[in-house]
Amino acid sequence: MPAHLLSTASRPSCRKTPVAKPVSPHYSTSKHLNSVSEDTRLKISQKGLYALEALMTLGQRYGSGTIKIREIAIENNLPEKFLELILIELKNARIVESVRGAKGGYQLRRPPSEIYLGEIVRLIDGPLAPFGDADQLRRLIESDSQHRSLYEVFLRVRDEAAKILENTTVADLVKRTPDPKRGKTKKGQNGSAMLSVVDPEATNE
Repeated sequence: MPAHLLSTASRPSCRKTPVAKPVSPHYSTSKHLNSVSEDTRLKISQKGLYALEALMTLGQRYGSGTIKIREIAIENNLPEKFLELILIELKNARIVESVRGAKGGYQLRRPPSEIYLGEIVRLIDGPLAPFGDADQLRRLIESDSQHRSLYEVFLRVRDEAAKILENTTVADLVKRTPDPKRGKTKKGQNGSAMLSVVDPEATNE
């Protein structure tokens, strides 16, 4: 058959097969290191922070009757509408309860000493792992001998953070909190240290 009648598909290809570039043996490790380093930042959403602040106020007034949403919002400088949604979520989880009427409002359903921060963080922000996934860190400890000591530190930090949240109650916070009527600090001023724990991409709104 004449060459010009050969189909394109039957003609031998003149293109060279691309040769894969050698991959650095440290690439995979570096990628894991970067991802774990990102996860070691304390990630608490703005919604989670608002919930904890509201519970502190309710804890301070525990046993003194209900508090209106507006009062809680003003005392903590929180958006009232967003706070209302958070309190409804806490109510559905049987952490707070509401009372209707002119003297109604919200109050804690349980004593502050029986409400743990870990419970609130899990409710609002999901699984309690603000310092990275423990299973992922353990796998890296086993597989990456070069950076094992670093991952072991990350795992200890993660475990200690979880332990603190699981063993700290609203009552513990209230004990260490000054009278809210004195020296009240607005967010964005001297409260920046506390707000630095908030993940700006996890507003949960």
